[in-house]
Amino acid sequence: MILGAASQSSAALTGSDSEAAKAKLDEDLNQFLTLLVTQLQNQDPLDPMDATEFTSQLVQFASVEQQIYQNSNLEKMLNLQETSQIASMVDFIGNQVEFFSQELPLSDGYAEFSYVMPAGVSKGSINIANSSGLNVFYADADTSIGKHTVKWDGMNKNNQQLGDGTYTLLVTGQDSSGNLVEIEHLVVGPVTGAGVDDGIVKLFINGAITIEQDKILSVRKGLEPVASE
Repeated sequence: MILGAASQSSAALTGSDSEAAKAKLDEDLNQFLTLLVTQLQNQDPLDPMDATEFTSQLVQFASVEQQIYQNSNLEKMLNLQETSQIASMVDFIGNQVEFFSQELPLSDGYAEFSYVMPAGVSKGSINIANSSGLNVFYADADTSIGKHTVKWDGMNKNNQQLGDGTYTLLVTGQDSSGNLVEIEHLVVGPVTGAGVDDGIVKLFINGAITIEQDKILSVRKGLEPVASE
């Protein structure tokens, strides 16, 4: 009886490594041919084997080999695409980018963020907390409608310089009835690295924050703070 080795090799295609699939196919093909030769050598001359079955098996092997070849080419194309994506991200490194987040990077004693104040806010506040959840900075927020930018020097409420790292930003607002109003947060941070994860381009901000490339709102050349507009 001829083994269905070709169908077993097809399972290898589900993996991402076409080289491993090719090696498995070669192994199965060698076993198949060895078995076939043995059967041919020991067949009854008066009742020879039907060539239809093993011919079909060989066709299956050829089909699987073609699939592996196509899969290998696809892997190469994906690798080239990722390489191209990474090359395009090099221009981001060493620059500052703006994105929506409550994670605020403090780098070299400097942090910058913005908030967009909607209409109807009568009272607002800015709070910054450290990684332990302890509030280290507080200020009143500008309640006029529009985008407001704040440059923080990393000094806490006791006028002490805080260490670089990632802090949590929270800008809150209340209307005249005391109801909370949702406020958008935008932060600016230095790009220190980049990579591709499952085909998604990601940038590393200040060595700790990860942001997808399509979430970037703007890019600023260089890492030095700029004057307020």
